[in-house]
Amino acid sequence: MNRRTFIRQGAWIPAGMVADKVSASIEEGMALVEHLQRPSGLFALFQHPASRYAPFVRWWWNGNKVEASEIIRELRLLKDAGVGGVEINPIAFPSSGDDLGKKSLTWLGDEWINMLQVAFDEAKRLGMTCDLIVGSGWPFGAETLQGAERAQVVLVYAEKLEGPMMYEASRFHLFKAVDPGVTVPDPSRTFELLSLQVVPDPMSGLEQVVDFSDRCRDEVVRIEIPEGRHVLYALVKVDSFASVINGAPGAAGHILNHMNREAVRSYLDRMSDTIRKKTGALSKHLRAFFCDSMELEGCNWTDDLAETFRQRRGYDLMPYLPFILFKVGRLGAVVDDTYGAEKTPGFADILNRVRFDFELTKAELLRERFTETYLQWCREQGVQSRAQAYGRGFFPLESSLKFDIPEGESWTTNWLKHRPGEEMPDEDYRRGRAYTMINKFVSSAAHLTGKRVVSCEEMTNTYDVFNATLELLKIGSDHSIMSGVTHSVWHGFNYSPPDAPFPGWVQYGTYHNENNNWWPYVKYLNRYKARLSSVLTNADMYTDIAILPATYDLWSEMGVQTDPFPEKLNVPYTSLVWEAIHKNGGGADYTSEIVLRESTVRNGKLCYGSKAYGTLFLVEVSGINPEVLAKLYDFVADGGRIFCIEKYPEKSLGLQDFCERDRLVEQWVEKLKQFPDRFVLLRKPEDDRFLEWYREVMQQYRISHYLDIEYPDRFVTQNRYRSDTHDELFFFANTHRNQSYTTNITFVAEITARRFPWVWDAETGERYRIHPEGNTITLELGPAETCLIVWSREKHGKPWHPLPTSGKEERTLDGAWEVELRHSREGWVKTYPMETLKDLKETEWVNFTGIAVYRRTFEADDRKDVCLNLGKVHGVCEVFLNGQSCGVKWYGRRIYAFGPFLKKGVNRLEVHVVTTMGNYMKTLKENLTAQKFTVLKSKDQPIRSMGLVGPVTMYIHS
Repeated sequence: MNRRTFIRQGAWIPAGMVADKVSASIEEGMALVEHLQRPSGLFALFQHPASRYAPFVRWWWNGNKVEASEIIRELRLLKDAGVGGVEINPIAFPSSGDDLGKKSLTWLGDEWINMLQVAFDEAKRLGMTCDLIVGSGWPFGAETLQGAERAQVVLVYAEKLEGPMMYEASRFHLFKAVDPGVTVPDPSRTFELLSLQVVPDPMSGLEQVVDFSDRCRDEVVRIEIPEGRHVLYALVKVDSFASVINGAPGAAGHILNHMNREAVRSYLDRMSDTIRKKTGALSKHLRAFFCDSMELEGCNWTDDLAETFRQRRGYDLMPYLPFILFKVGRLGAVVDDTYGAEKTPGFADILNRVRFDFELTKAELLRERFTETYLQWCREQGVQSRAQAYGRGFFPLESSLKFDIPEGESWTTNWLKHRPGEEMPDEDYRRGRAYTMINKFVSSAAHLTGKRVVSCEEMTNTYDVFNATLELLKIGSDHSIMSGVTHSVWHGFNYSPPDAPFPGWVQYGTYHNENNNWWPYVKYLNRYKARLSSVLTNADMYTDIAILPATYDLWSEMGVQTDPFPEKLNVPYTSLVWEAIHKNGGGADYTSEIVLRESTVRNGKLCYGSKAYGTLFLVEVSGINPEVLAKLYDFVADGGRIFCIEKYPEKSLGLQDFCERDRLVEQWVEKLKQFPDRFVLLRKPEDDRFLEWYREVMQQYRISHYLDIEYPDRFVTQNRYRSDTHDELFFFANTHRNQSYTTNITFVAEITARRFPWVWDAETGERYRIHPEGNTITLELGPAETCLIVWSREKHGKPWHPLPTSGKEERTLDGAWEVELRHSREGWVKTYPMETLKDLKETEWVNFTGIAVYRRTFEADDRKDVCLNLGKVHGVCEVFLNGQSCGVKWYGRRIYAFGPFLKKGVNRLEVHVVTTMGNYMKTLKENLTAQKFTVLKSKDQPIRSMGLVGPVTMYIHS
């Protein structure tokens, strides 16, 4: 008979079994290297991960109001909580905080650097890692920047007019109309009118432009508009147009011009030289310099951009510039992509080509003048480079290629307030996802260059600050792993002295603070994360499918849109393609034209670095360079396969020689069509069900996949990693908060040959041998549960016998419970009977916060194989039987083995449930911070569930 082993990832092993201390020999002997150690060494690392694998925290130095004693106290607090390192991040003081009259230190001032030294020394003593953000806030800058060192933007104002008429407006009116809606306007901004033009509406070409730029210096502009519909275009350059968002004292003020190499280098040198004079070599203190997401507020100009454009693209940008710009707002987001005159189709195509050239030139300048300068500076300091190397104007993939530690971003809740773990539809790529669209670009760049540490700002939280649970943090963090992340940096830990009025200094971020009810238990989450990171950063993610997004078409049609949650995309389902591939048992990366051009073709594979892709998807790619198609022809002719979703490529990119280049694109596409079985046109699913659609495509075309998943599910996905010793590692995650999942999984023969499957439990550090017959395992995951399966050469070990969710002689512990409420803030303790278990939000205690203790007695014999299933629990829980702890559960199913604690006769049961704080915070009407994050404006929080809901059942598990 073919036996299939059920894998039930249980939280049933008592938490006390988790090792509380990392042995010194492991800590000192297991350096983080870019190669895997022997299997036994990897498992030893997994059992007792060094602190560098544990999550770091973004450590906001609020207002730079830092003192030595408090720095030391907070580092020790973080160490005790299982945090492995800090990203020192000076930031503006919170608008709702009481600063207690404490002094703000100036960034790069002597006193501030002295505090850096205190942090460096104490972190080193504790065995923790330090990173340091460049500047403060985002994007970085300083009050000291002058002239061309400050960021610039060119904007367009378009006003529809009906002639005949005499148009009259002051320059002040034009400047006010175009003044960018940036987050923090710079009071020093100056305006220059570059051109004034009138065009008919609709417009068919530049020959229709009537130029009035000779009147740009007139205080009052007067233009006679002829009969008919027209549009006045005013092109305006704004110097010093925006200020740093949340900049700390000394590093607030003007945004740096990231397209000015000399300004970038001067800024960076000032920072390193000033600190180094007092601390010595920075490599003694820092792992990495960090650059936050490049949200440049729409910066699109520098003094020589027009001339550089002419040199690189072969024509003059300026005549086209007013007509390729859109109306933009905060962060440079496009507010209106139909702004100005209507364009005829032919002229619109010309403008799209110029817009692509403009965006490409900007991206090249940012890469050459900012990114490469930054990387060189880090190398000279002997410090690693870490960055969220994306933003409007940057290459979304290539910008991350050369950073030592590329970084993505995940969110507890995004700006649409959709809930991870509760929904994951296909009609909106953002809903229910904690990872952002950029994460897959970042991790793909890491895979292409062999980097194993892919960090992530987790879980960015500007909304659910006091309602985030450890379970929610885990679900979101598991999402990040699925997008390719291997190391977490929690968002965040606010520097806040104990004497600050409750809840302390909170800029934003999940309330990682000792005053949070769940703070004593956050170490369990951090240990879980550390164990996974210790494995994932010592192996390579396996991917053999590449996806080319229609990024260049996006640039052409809409301009760049790469922020965490773009307002609009040309192909909004792109991320659903890689999701569907992974959820059906395959592995995929993004690629780009630049990567494809630099790839080589070998044995039917597109090879770049150590990666080799045998299948390529083009996701509604319309524009492409003929040089790339030539490479793709070689790939297909050599046996590779390309699937074009919705359309074949049909035109070239850019304006120069576009007619000839269009002809070459057409020729290459026709040549590719000569391989109809390897150059395939696919239609996207009409019902947006990409999971089912890809499964059919995969089966029809026999697309390579390493797992056969019998019942794919939107909430369940996987990643495959391969160690240097060729062990195969699979991380499975069910990210649904309420539903369990069961399926049969069959592994391909190359994985199972001469290997044996194990479950490595990331909660406990234990491993268990699975004994399947054949290559099939039945995987069962409870809500919010994950499972790490490792196929290795090791054969013998403790067998896997997880506790079941139900069993024989099942009985429900219904009837009255005694509930004791221990208020964590007001200090009172109240006891009352609860006849039937119910959510505390449905009781008079809806605004409670603290620990709810549920007590009752029951009679039993002294069997050792009795389990307790608590059913639904909202919060962290710990079960005590006859005064003995049976363990802590902080997510998913709450199943406990009573073991030797059960006695014959009457038994005393206590269930301690730690609640969230949001419901209580809503009641603090005079507390500005509490109101800011639970009541005011978009952060008005719904009442949250709390406590033990059940049903609570006991059963025999043998």
